Amino acid sequence: MGEQPGNQTPNTPDVSETELRTKKVDELRDEARREGVSGASGMRKDELVQAVAEARSSSGGDAGQDAGSEDVGAGPDEGRVRTGPETSKSLKYSQEVTSPEEDPERPGRSLVTTHHEVIKQWAEARGGKPATVEGTEHGDRLGVLRFDFGGGEDRLREVSWDEWFETFDARRLNFIYQEERSDGRQSNFFRLESPEREDA
Repeated sequence: MGEQPGNQTPNTPDVSETELRTKKVDELRDEARREGVSGASGMRKDELVQAVAEARSSSGGDAGQDAGSEDVGAGPDEGRVRTGPETSKSLKYSQEVTSPEEDPERPGRSLVTTHHEVIKQWAEARGGKPATVEGTEHGDRLGVLRFDFGGGEDRLREVSWDEWFETFDARRLNFIYQEERSDGRQSNFFRLESPEREDA
């Protein structure tokens, strides 16, 4: 009688869950983020192991299909930093954020992302709306990108998130920002950086 070969799960991931279980939680969270798993910062170790294994097994197919339809998504680079000949030296000191579930390592930490939902949530939490500076347009393309925090800036023209992100991605910009100051108060600091040229 003995063991039946059919006792294994039919869709066993290529990666061994046993191998994943040997990793530390922080390593699993990093791996989960690289695989596009959302909510990794709030998962326990067993949930992380399962999520990473599933993400790896479906990476050629519908990875991330459960990300939710209300948000604007990650964008073409899945939140990862864009690099080029003019990449700012300060980027290497910034914490890369590739998911809305990630938190700063400490208050006042400089953060960087290209993740659309992270950027949108950051702006909206501060009352910011996507905008462009009037008079800086390039034909029918948006000009300088900003957020309108309601401070009465006359030259700002509100635009849609779709328009804002289309321009952000076309210019291959990085969003450098802070969640909070070193004293713990909310920060409105942000800067858009182009790795292709100095004057983003």
